[in-house]
Amino acid sequence: MNDGADALRLDGIIDSMKDEMVAALRGLIAIRSVAGPPEDGAPFGAGVRDAYAYMLKMAERDGFDTLDVDGYGGHIEFGGLPADGDGGAAGLSEKVLGILCHLDVVPEGGGWSVEPYAGTLDGGNIYGRGATDDKGPAIACYFAMKALMELGFMPRARVRLILGLDEETDWKGMERYLSKAKAPDFGFTPDAEFPAIHGEKGILIFELAKKMEKAKTGGLALRRLSGGTAANMVPDRARAVLMGDARAYGEVKDRAAEYRGRTGRQVNARGIGKSLEVSAQGVAAHGATPEKGLNAISILMDFLSGAGIAGESALEFIDFYNRHIGFETDGASMGCGLSDEASGSLAFNAGTIAGDEGAVILTVNIRYPVTMDADDVYGAMLPTIHRHDLGLVKLSHRPPIFMPEDDPLIESLMRVYRRRTGDLESRPLVIGGGTYARAAKNLVAFGAGFPGEPDLAHSRDERISVEKLVRIAKIYADAIRELSA
Repeated sequence: MNDGADALRLDGIIDSMKDEMVAALRGLIAIRSVAGPPEDGAPFGAGVRDAYAYMLKMAERDGFDTLDVDGYGGHIEFGGLPADGDGGAAGLSEKVLGILCHLDVVPEGGGWSVEPYAGTLDGGNIYGRGATDDKGPAIACYFAMKALMELGFMPRARVRLILGLDEETDWKGMERYLSKAKAPDFGFTPDAEFPAIHGEKGILIFELAKKMEKAKTGGLALRRLSGGTAANMVPDRARAVLMGDARAYGEVKDRAAEYRGRTGRQVNARGIGKSLEVSAQGVAAHGATPEKGLNAISILMDFLSGAGIAGESALEFIDFYNRHIGFETDGASMGCGLSDEASGSLAFNAGTIAGDEGAVILTVNIRYPVTMDADDVYGAMLPTIHRHDLGLVKLSHRPPIFMPEDDPLIESLMRVYRRRTGDLESRPLVIGGGTYARAAKNLVAFGAGFPGEPDLAHSRDERISVEKLVRIAKIYADAIRELSA
């Protein structure tokens, strides 16, 4: 199966499926699979359920075996029939090659130039939330499996496209799936970058809370704070609602114009009834790479520091934020600017903020180096947290994973990547992203972003080119054949 003729035939089959692949991805993007309230048969909401049903229906139509685990996740499978000495099937294999994808997406955010759930095809690109994270790669892997089946390739291992439904939130679906189905013996998730990912930083999500008290003196009262839609996104919008008098409102509006001119950052102030709304606009990015975005909460806090806010607790929180978070993305001023040789610096993202006259809560997402643990990070931050009288609520923790570069799985995937791309310089990576490679043993992330390519995951105008969709389907077909033959 590894001779040149078979490789050319496989490429031809995938090329012939291009239009079908594009249509399948556009249809999947059109389903808004953001986590929502649970419903009967839909533990993660109707949108996620509908995306899941879309994939299972397509697989059943195309002749794959499928498994649904209580609506929490499932898989699409073929193969697992190793040959006996006479060339016949020797019985169903127990070995499983897992390809772990996810169908849920983060909220769309604002600022799109196209409708985020239309699956718009324009200029050779397919636009929409999930195009790169992770619906596009999931479709590419599906068609890689379909092409191999059409080629007549019979993998010795069972090849399973495992469909996760809450990767962007708390992974309860994957936990339920793995409690009912055999965990893969090895495999990959197409939810990161090429060439191959041999390590992922640890992930912490926590809240910092500050009790707010009413101002005892005159001035602008801070009535509401809001910003961001998910901890693992750099927020592109943030908002404060202030209450005061007309003179104070005029001063804030004048200051907003001065701030825009001086910094180039987008801040606007407008009256809403008896209140004044101050809004900030940033640039969304993935929380694993906050340096690629511009945090709207940080813009808002920076602006509010000189806006005449009254109230000691409000001023204390604004001062804390600007002194210890601000526009930094490495946690240095929080005391947790940690790094190591294997994975580089910690990444710090202030993902959401919500506040009223009683309290303000800031949700933070941290990606920490692979040679450290959660206690190292929290221990480094606690002096600052205590000094500013903040409450700390630990929400979730995913420890780091790390695999040596000479592990056979990494070496196999690197061979596939190099053979397909001719890139002999790139080496395995350690990333800040958290993928389903953490869900079981002997899993790594493999693609789908290429070196030097902009990372559009969790960003506005998320998109994937048709050319890339076909290209990665060929890479994934090779990877499946390499790992399961």
